Amino acid sequence: MESHEPTFTPSLSAISLLVDDLEVARAFYSRAFAEDALWIDEKSVGFSLGSVVLNLLIRSEGERLLTPAPVASREAGERSQLSIWVDDIDTVVEVLTGRGVRFDTGPVDQDWGMRTATFLDPDGHSWEIAQDLGN
Repeated sequence: MESHEPTFTPSLSAISLLVDDLEVARAFYSRAFAEDALWIDEKSVGFSLGSVVLNLLIRSEGERLLTPAPVASREAGERSQLSIWVDDIDTVVEVLTGRGVRFDTGPVDQDWGMRTATFLDPDGHSWEIAQDLGN
């Protein structure tokens, strides 16, 4: 029997990160990614990262949007990592370091064929810069 279930192709449009201090987060991302904000208001700041919008949202708004799930504290630990794939990780790490980003790991070649480096934003969100080594 033929299925008549509607189909769709998922396409990631936006990522929302909860932040404690909107101005500190705005300054960090503006400096790190050399991007002007798409919008700024009292509750959020948006940046364009390629085809994805990065929405920095003040934590109190996250509590309203994520209900019934609780908003975890920074001390609760990581449950996600955001990755940006690049062609030349060493150059990107050098550029970001020059913009004040402090890397916690790497660049290091991983067993799975990627070269990676990681950093945390001011609110503890984990970011990975990654390059496919073509293995």
